[in-house]
Amino acid sequence: MSITAALSCYAARTPDRDALVFEDQRISWVHLNREINRLAGFIVATTPAGGSVALHLPTSPALALLFLAVARAGREAQVFDPDWPIEMTRAIRARLSPDLFVSSDARFSGSNTVIVADPMIAFMQVVPALGVSAPAHSGAEPDAMLPFYVGFTSGSTGLPKGYRRHHRSWTESSRHDALEFGISSDDVILAPGTLTHSLFLYALVHGLNSGARVVLCRRFRPDAVVRLIEAERVTVLYGVPTQLQLTVKAAGDQVLGSMRWILSSGAKWPIGEREPLRRLFPNARFAEFYGASETGFMTVAKADEGAPETSVGRAFSGAVVTIRDRAGRPIPQGKTGYVFVASPFLIMNYACGEDSDLLHYGEEVSVGDIGFLDPQGFLHLVGRARRKIVTSGKNVYPEEIERVLEQHPMVTAAAVLSAPDRSRGERLIALVQIRTDAVVTSADLIAYQRKALPLYKVPRVYASVAEWPLTRSGKTDFERLRQAWMTGAITGRLP
Repeated sequence: MSITAALSCYAARTPDRDALVFEDQRISWVHLNREINRLAGFIVATTPAGGSVALHLPTSPALALLFLAVARAGREAQVFDPDWPIEMTRAIRARLSPDLFVSSDARFSGSNTVIVADPMIAFMQVVPALGVSAPAHSGAEPDAMLPFYVGFTSGSTGLPKGYRRHHRSWTESSRHDALEFGISSDDVILAPGTLTHSLFLYALVHGLNSGARVVLCRRFRPDAVVRLIEAERVTVLYGVPTQLQLTVKAAGDQVLGSMRWILSSGAKWPIGEREPLRRLFPNARFAEFYGASETGFMTVAKADEGAPETSVGRAFSGAVVTIRDRAGRPIPQGKTGYVFVASPFLIMNYACGEDSDLLHYGEEVSVGDIGFLDPQGFLHLVGRARRKIVTSGKNVYPEEIERVLEQHPMVTAAAVLSAPDRSRGERLIALVQIRTDAVVTSADLIAYQRKALPLYKVPRVYASVAEWPLTRSGKTDFERLRQAWMTGAITGRLP
């Protein structure tokens, strides 16, 4: 099956029900299916079989419809981030050479390019805005093994790496997702982040495949999320921890009883911080995913399944998680090594960028994460191989230290970096965000960490960062922190 195969079934079964909502705009199943077919006909007429379409658009009705239409047409949608610098966009475009480039930025006008002057137009106005005159697509759904999507993740060269997926990787994700969470046509799914983030693009696709109503936002705004949850009676909310925490803060004393699942991904949920979620969503179950762009879902930790708070859960349905050394040899239970996974959710390859960061053993893949499995089969992450710091001849993974620091009652965020040191090779530096009006010293933080960490893992240098930098996906922006520290922009050294 393709990622769009189920849409025509819902269009026939429940034609007048709302399928997709974008803030105050909405489109029914029958109209969604019709508009996708009209756009798919245009794409088939203007691109070769097996071709590609770059979508350089903000999250909007135009992006949602075009992405689905490209998939139905049997082409590959390359979802560019409109916030990239123009030269980066041009460099990625040159590497991928898409057959059609769709953008809202007139600077990209030229051959094989369509400019959408206003991507925020209503769903029913997208086809007229493109001047589509080709007949609607009426062919068979594409083969499950055809590529349909190129997403992007950070690369070691400074340019994003493009990873390629076939239809089956997401239809299988949806099938196993249904086994884990039972999402159905009775649900209303809110994906409040940008569609350039694969989590929210997947939420769109999985929700429609399940027959659910899917609600999208132009951009993440906590007050808008609260309003949409209440207005649309949302039952399933996807988000990264930062977004969920900001939503809780924006809701104040409200209680939103329609929610039945809170699904968190992208970073570990802070230990001990679930109670505010419970108060806001008293009827919801909570689960967090661990995975990567290249692997899809690897593990899931459901709050009511007894997963230790320090773990990222058990293997997700359909995934097999193992711990091996770099050469692929198995490592005994409880011992630390590379986290490998085998599943039907893996990417095909990289469309651009090197795959040197990936380790392969048979059908298993590792993105370089380090961890161990406990006797109950729960996975505990120690860190990323690429962030490893060697100090005084010992390997240190910053994530382990960051998780301990973030459990301190006065710390809201932490990042551990390194700096050259003549005697140790590298020394540890901890950057922290302190709660408003709190007073914390280096000695306080050192004493707190010594309860959980050996001395060589405890940083000696600490600085407070008032404005914590985040990536577009809501994760800590370590590169910006590193640059700020190196240039002396961070001046709040703790005594």
